[in-house]
Amino acid sequence: MRINLGCRISIELAAPTPLICLLNVHYSRASDLERPDLLLTDPGVPVEAYRDGFGNWCNRLVAPEGRMTMTTDGTLFDAGFSDPVGNEAQQHAVEQLPVEALGFLLPSRYCESDVLSEFAWDRFGDTPLGWSRVQAVCDFVHTHIRFGYEHSRPTRTAAEALNEGVGVCRDFTHLAVALCRALNIPTRYCTGYVSDIGQSAPIRPMDFAAWMEVYLGGQWWVFDPRNNDTRFGRVLIARGRDAADVPLIHSFGRHDLTGFEVWIHQIDDAPGPA
Repeated sequence: MRINLGCRISIELAAPTPLICLLNVHYSRASDLERPDLLLTDPGVPVEAYRDGFGNWCNRLVAPEGRMTMTTDGTLFDAGFSDPVGNEAQQHAVEQLPVEALGFLLPSRYCESDVLSEFAWDRFGDTPLGWSRVQAVCDFVHTHIRFGYEHSRPTRTAAEALNEGVGVCRDFTHLAVALCRALNIPTRYCTGYVSDIGQSAPIRPMDFAAWMEVYLGGQWWVFDPRNNDTRFGRVLIARGRDAADVPLIHSFGRHDLTGFEVWIHQIDDAPGPA
């Protein structure tokens, strides 16, 4: 299937301000892009693209004083499969993990797995190792946190999400990431598009979403504690240790959000790139 995706974000600035934007489809899906989702700015300014330490595409620019609008709009071919399921995927002993996975066992800014270690082992220590244990974590987080945009707070940590029981998708993900890491399961935070393709009806206006990837059975698997169901048309933008590594817009100065629109939808079933 072919998917149209993109965003339009407007901000107001009191002075020229450097920005770093992570708004483009992840390089791992570059070959699926029929029309690249290039970042366009209004007013037009020089944009420097680079790849960060996690391999994410980033755009660096200086926004002028006043209103700045950033837009992406692309077309992507997707095979139409749902998130893969690996019920038999086993957990690795820490000493058997590849070096590149070890960093995703450690506490991070929003995922204080050390603080949550005792809770994690008390709650999930008797669950079967591997896929079942991760799913048990997601089931718990999905029912424990009550979703609502009115509960959004950019500084909320995983431990605070556990204690408060409210939040948005990043809070669901931070808590599940922290609990999995506390259980010695490498887990990384992801941000991108989660479509309503295959859903009975759109639940709410489209937004960027957060989910996680865990390392089991020699590969990374997608888990989504916020939705905790079968999803089609998931498109990665960036991954890191937590939301601090993958902000949509990181501004080196104050800015006020004045407009925010995200879209992802199927446009037809014509063949994609050969």
